Amino acid sequence: MGKTVVHHVAGDPFQQGLRAFFEYRDLGIAGASGGRIGAHVIRAVPGEGAKPEWHTHDLDFQMVYVLRGWVEFEYEDIGFVRLEAGSSVYQPPRVKHREVRHSDDVEMLEITAPAEFRTALADAPASAA
Repeated sequence: MGKTVVHHVAGDPFQQGLRAFFEYRDLGIAGASGGRIGAHVIRAVPGEGAKPEWHTHDLDFQMVYVLRGWVEFEYEDIGFVRLEAGSSVYQPPRVKHREVRHSDDVEMLEITAPAEFRTALADAPASAA
């Protein structure tokens, strides 16, 4: 059994990550779970708009919960969705999707399994044509 892990916002700075228009704050779950699960808070970099590119993530589980603001995604299976504070989305493994736009104050909690995963650009799905 692992050790309980606590993180406080004052001690965990946001850092550059996968997308240049977002900053990421690691919550320490990857280290505590031996890399099986990842959790971080994502927030917008003000003035940096989304660069909508279709892509996939090679992982087993991904969910996003919006803490503040709003974000718009497009998915190959359900189309366009707008998530606002209190909204969540489960993204199935390897589903084609893209982040279309977001508010300057958006903040989201993302949980993934595993913590580290491959992201690949993808062609737009036929449903987006």
